Amino acid sequence: MNQPTDQREHTPIDPARVAAVDVLAAVRERDAYANLVLPKMLRDRKITGRDAALATELTYGTSRAVGMLDVIIAEVAKRPVTDIDGAVLDVLRLGTYQLLRTRIGAHAAVSTSVDLVRSRSGHGPVGFANAVLRKISQRDEDLWVQSLAPSITDDLIGHLAFQYAHPRWIAEVFNEALGGSAGALQAALAADDERPLTHLVARPGMITAEELALITGGEVGRYSPYCVYLDGGDPGDLEPIREGLAGVQDEGSQLVARTLAQAPLEGPDTGRWLDLCAGPGGKAALLGALAEIEGARVDAVEKAPHRAELISKSTRDLPVDVHVADGRDTGLDPGFDRVLVDAPCTGLGALRRRPEARWRRNPEDVAELVVLQHQLLSSAIELLRPGGVVVYSTCSPHPEETAGVVDRIVAELPVTALDTRALVPAGIEGLGSGPYVQLWPHLHGTDAMFFAALRKN
Repeated sequence: MNQPTDQREHTPIDPARVAAVDVLAAVRERDAYANLVLPKMLRDRKITGRDAALATELTYGTSRAVGMLDVIIAEVAKRPVTDIDGAVLDVLRLGTYQLLRTRIGAHAAVSTSVDLVRSRSGHGPVGFANAVLRKISQRDEDLWVQSLAPSITDDLIGHLAFQYAHPRWIAEVFNEALGGSAGALQAALAADDERPLTHLVARPGMITAEELALITGGEVGRYSPYCVYLDGGDPGDLEPIREGLAGVQDEGSQLVARTLAQAPLEGPDTGRWLDLCAGPGGKAALLGALAEIEGARVDAVEKAPHRAELISKSTRDLPVDVHVADGRDTGLDPGFDRVLVDAPCTGLGALRRRPEARWRRNPEDVAELVVLQHQLLSSAIELLRPGGVVVYSTCSPHPEETAGVVDRIVAELPVTALDTRALVPAGIEGLGSGPYVQLWPHLHGTDAMFFAALRKN
């Protein structure tokens, strides 16, 4: 009489869903980063092809939507998600995402989720999980949004934040940065809620973007002369990546490094370039390749030893010297021609690439970061020679982290703001009112990078 139960207990669960729920558990239990855990897990478990693509979609999609999923789960379960066992909650989130945001059939989404609960938590919570998911499956995403989101007429920002799975405070920040345009806010949140293309960077002097696109099957980027767009796959499997001819880097970040290398100086470029916050090394590697062409040399500063090691690996065979030091007190001699301050920030501009980050950051994080950003930019200007240029960048559109920091520095120190818009490739529209540059996913397909070029008087 027990045979059907035994057979069900041993029903194999597909490796894509197992990997996805394992990553979700790692994110929940130890604050892991999904975009770091998943690729290694796929390689270790030899999950490839369609299974790898499904695992990626389920992991990142669920991580991005957690806030909205939790509200729906709590509504149906009639209890806060904090009262649900963590292992069961991971599966409920995964199942709810499949039901509302994929084309996976309701029966498959529910049955595989029930099997996952049984395999992880035993028979006890199976009935609960089955009931919750079946009730969720009775409505599509639009109906759940209509039911649970704030009223679109009374609270447009709150409604859009729920609809596109963002904390309200982040939607408010975007709304301020976009000038209060409801249409722009909706477009920005929607773009932030989609799976981004992978951006590759061709190392100048080693390989061209055209050659890289031909080898990888990608498409040459729109703005950066080094960029290639790649839709899917593990970049680590690509030969140009393994050989150090190319790397993975958002096109916006490439434009930041290019701007520093091409900004006009007063007086000759003596070849002393500095990356003051260089870890984990993406911009340092691009600057190193550009410096080699120009006969310059880059000092790369990083406070954390393990991140400094990553810089050393990514800049091998390039004219880059890595220093383990605090960017506020480097011990380096002043006189640099070009300095990059890619400052630590909230990362609100890269939420689509760091899917769980939107649920980890808090508004209170901003004030402490702004103090650090001001200190780092001040240090950079002290190290800069008169006539030299510093580029300040953040992967955030938060006004306090961007124009707020730069405007204060311009008022306090002997620097002049250059029109940074004139330093990016021609044809890029929607850069903002200037003199700084603000990129956006919905306008440019990049992370929401901010950067400003300042020349020391």
